Amino acid sequence: MRTGVKAGIVTVVLGTMVGGAGYGAYNIFSALDRDGGSASSGTAATRTGPPGAGEVEETTRKFFAAWAEGQPAEAASYTNNAVKAEPLLASFGREAHLTDVKITPGRASGTTVPFTVKATVSYGGSSKPLSYGSRLTVVRGLTTGRALVDWQPSVVHPQLTGMDDTLVTGEASAPPVEAVDRDGVILTKEKYPSLGPILDELRAKYGEQAGGRPGIELSIHHADASTPDTSLLTLSQGKAGKLRTTLSAPVQAAAEKAVRNYAESSVVAVKASTGEVLAVANHRADAFNAAFLGKVAPGSTMKIISAATLIDNGLTTANGPAPCPPDALWEGQTFHNLTGMAPNEKATLSESFARSCNTAFIKFTDDLKTDSLNREATERFGLGQDDWQTGIPSFDGSVPAVEGPDKAAGLIGQGQVQMNPLNMASVTATAMTGTFHQPVIVPRSLDDRELAQARGLSPDTVRQLRAMMNRTATSGTAARAMAGLSGRIGAKTGSAEVDGQAKSDSWFTGYRGDVAAAAMTQEGGHGGDAAGPIVASVLRVGG
Repeated sequence: MRTGVKAGIVTVVLGTMVGGAGYGAYNIFSALDRDGGSASSGTAATRTGPPGAGEVEETTRKFFAAWAEGQPAEAASYTNNAVKAEPLLASFGREAHLTDVKITPGRASGTTVPFTVKATVSYGGSSKPLSYGSRLTVVRGLTTGRALVDWQPSVVHPQLTGMDDTLVTGEASAPPVEAVDRDGVILTKEKYPSLGPILDELRAKYGEQAGGRPGIELSIHHADASTPDTSLLTLSQGKAGKLRTTLSAPVQAAAEKAVRNYAESSVVAVKASTGEVLAVANHRADAFNAAFLGKVAPGSTMKIISAATLIDNGLTTANGPAPCPPDALWEGQTFHNLTGMAPNEKATLSESFARSCNTAFIKFTDDLKTDSLNREATERFGLGQDDWQTGIPSFDGSVPAVEGPDKAAGLIGQGQVQMNPLNMASVTATAMTGTFHQPVIVPRSLDDRELAQARGLSPDTVRQLRAMMNRTATSGTAARAMAGLSGRIGAKTGSAEVDGQAKSDSWFTGYRGDVAAAAMTQEGGHGGDAAGPIVASVLRVGG
């Protein structure tokens, strides 16, 4: 066998699919029970439309057989991207040292076939069984008309995401770490699923420093050098070094539970007086750490920075005028408020903030310089300088100095403004304390890294922002989500319109006691509908 994979067993299913219900009776064939020909015959090249049940069965059977036997070129020929498929399929046996491969198809749904893979990982005298599930879809070849596996790396393993990622078994790229929270509680990805990618990042960066020794593992080696290897199976244990984080196990547990209620959601909680990250959780199909790395419009949560800009530039005060007309025009673009919001030409900034009146903020655009909002965000809130050193990769926001309609849109968190929950939790912490503390997930003392700095806010601006956020939390747009939370509270809602989405993104940021938290739910609607309950759940435990 060219790739070192022993001839495996492929459990294939014969019979025809009836109405997409699935295959017929199971029959077991060895990997050599295939005709060795192409995946099409006769007039297949002229066929159009979705593959039929027989074609789906034939293509998957031949693909699985070649894969299990350790014939990557043959298996790749049954896909619509053989150039990318062959190296990954080759790594399955060669670099990953997987043998005795058995692939069992499940019940098909149309042209999609789920399946399970069982194999043995062997390296350096150690062996362990491996079992997991995946799925593939059979499509019609664009030029040949053949029925082909639609190639995605996740066909080989569901955690393979990059087109050039590979499977590797050997000494781990970094020693393991035993991450603990601020009170010494052990943090694992099994108990806190959102921490999986984050623990991988911490291991890659601090494993050696924590005093560990690498073991032997089956891992996903990512083509992107900035992404650490993802461990799939440990054959022999190394020595784990203890790594203390700033996280709080109870707050992390609350965050994990809260995001599970809303798809495509992320949340971050920080200790406002220090910037220490208490919790970070994501509930996303793509496993992306959007809480730290997201780059999306924050909607009206941006009005915290915008209000501070108006106050610090002497344009108004919390109790000063900020009229709320039904619409506002700026350089050819008309801005509106949420449907049903009554105009109020005598509104104060506090009232317009609490009601989240867009037009009240747009009306101040002409009074601001091109870089007014940018300077407030960078100089006082510490955003947008690409200098945050949190301990893992993060994005520190972007509020560019722009002209035209985007200058106005930026005041309400649209246009070219980009944020994530980490950024907005930090913004809220700065608004409530007056001091910018760059967020960290591991103590600075661990590596003496240089943290970002900013001027912060004056006591008078802080007093006004806190009053407006408290009004929003108790009688404004955030009141329903924050109901039942006692003590010193404040909040701001947001909904961000995104091109191509049927619903706006739901944003919410708030504080209670010494904890600030922010959340975003993609296509979650209004701020209080999805992100609001997430933040409230976290503050209920952490605040």
